[in-house]
Amino acid sequence: MSASYLTVRKILPDGNEAMRYQGRVLERTARSVTIEAFFARPEVRLPYVTFRTGDRLIEHFYTDRWYNIFELYDVSGGHLKGWYCNIARPAVIDATSILWFDLALDVWVSPAGDVIVLDEDEFVALALDAATQQAARAAVAELRARVERGDAPFAIVIG
Repeated sequence: MSASYLTVRKILPDGNEAMRYQGRVLERTARSVTIEAFFARPEVRLPYVTFRTGDRLIEHFYTDRWYNIFELYDVSGGHLKGWYCNIARPAVIDATSILWFDLALDVWVSPAGDVIVLDEDEFVALALDAATQQAARAAVAELRARVERGDAPFAIVIG
């Protein structure tokens, strides 16, 4: 795989690898990387959004933040469906890969700026130490504040 692509590995709280896929690097800084990837699994219908095979994802990973952000664009019309934010330990990014450790807690942000916190029961059920729990909760609060301010990548589309 060329240097313009990275292998993304999602690791579950139990240590097992949940998925592995390739993403094309769009931007890289000392503490983050943004990639483009495409949803390659069968359609997933959730109460707040449907992920369709071929949907475009712009994924933002950080080595100094307890979350990542996936911008979701529709495969057919290209319109923004929203942002799926995974609460996770800071990513490990090197020359060939992104490794991220999921903490079950997620945040969905609609294009109108509505915020839904997801999977709290799964998060609470994890045997996490107090510092990790606190960092994860702080990440949710930080995401809410970023949405309210309209910080990148949350360009809120109201109306």
